Amino acid sequence: MILAVTYPGDEHAAPLLDALARRGAEVAVLDTSELPRRGAVALAYGGSHTRQIRLDGRSPLEAERISAVWWRRPLPLRASRRLGRAHAAFAVRQAGDALMGFFALLERHALFVNHPWRGEMAGLKTFQLAIAERAALLVPATLVTSDPLEARAFLASCGRAGAVHKALHSSPADWRRARRVTPGDRARLGIIRHAPLILQRHIPGVDVRVTLVGDQVFAAEIDARRSSSPDDYRGVESQCRFAPCALPAKVERGLCRLRRDLGLVFGAADLRRSDDGSWYFLEMNPSGQWGFVEERTGQPITAALAELLARGDRGAFEPARDRSPG
Repeated sequence: MILAVTYPGDEHAAPLLDALARRGAEVAVLDTSELPRRGAVALAYGGSHTRQIRLDGRSPLEAERISAVWWRRPLPLRASRRLGRAHAAFAVRQAGDALMGFFALLERHALFVNHPWRGEMAGLKTFQLAIAERAALLVPATLVTSDPLEARAFLASCGRAGAVHKALHSSPADWRRARRVTPGDRARLGIIRHAPLILQRHIPGVDVRVTLVGDQVFAAEIDARRSSSPDDYRGVESQCRFAPCALPAKVERGLCRLRRDLGLVFGAADLRRSDDGSWYFLEMNPSGQWGFVEERTGQPITAALAELLARGDRGAFEPARDRSPG
């Protein structure tokens, strides 16, 4: 059985579930926001080995029957509305620990795409940039700081090329595109004392989105130079030109090593191909979107992911051991 940890509003869920159904795969869907208010977790030890997630009105999800897990941006757990705030917070903490215990039991036999703990670590931009450098990927001059003086010195070092700024971590409520640093931004640098940000030397060129599905690599160039957001194509995809592209062998090897070193099976990497032909790594999203690329290029990313999950070949994607940024 393949367990899809997703939610009804995920635009990628329906196409993937359809692709799995066409392969005859048995699939169950878990929306984590249904717990603990509409279900239960049961984990027995010391004799009985009942390990189940029980959702109201559905067959139990038994740990031993799950061969693969698609861990796709799960929603926060929610307690019963009948509980007060303090009791609800307590209930969610207890249910969360029990739920993570259930998934920890699957590590020995199930393929995770991606593993929740490794995916969370891999999503840290400050971590992945260090790992990318070790994978011999070219990284733009970058500074993460909450020191205004250091930030001003870095911006001065960027010269006429300028720099972009972006957040280390965003939620749907405070998401912003990466944007060019303006004179107004420079005048307000004092505010970063309250929250560090990422400053990165601006690289003129074309964006390249690389979706890694196991050992398969799908690369697509996204030309946003004539769009209303040339420094970040997100949200203006309809204004951009998409086309499949080939990666230099060194870049592809570096991305594959990066995926492995981050402990990922799936990843969506953003690169910038500069005007002089250099390829710069910007970031890797462990749960990145791919539907917009597939729609515009015809690359069979959903089919590749469905095939990977249906095979459930955990042995081919053993996590890296003793790998830390040097």
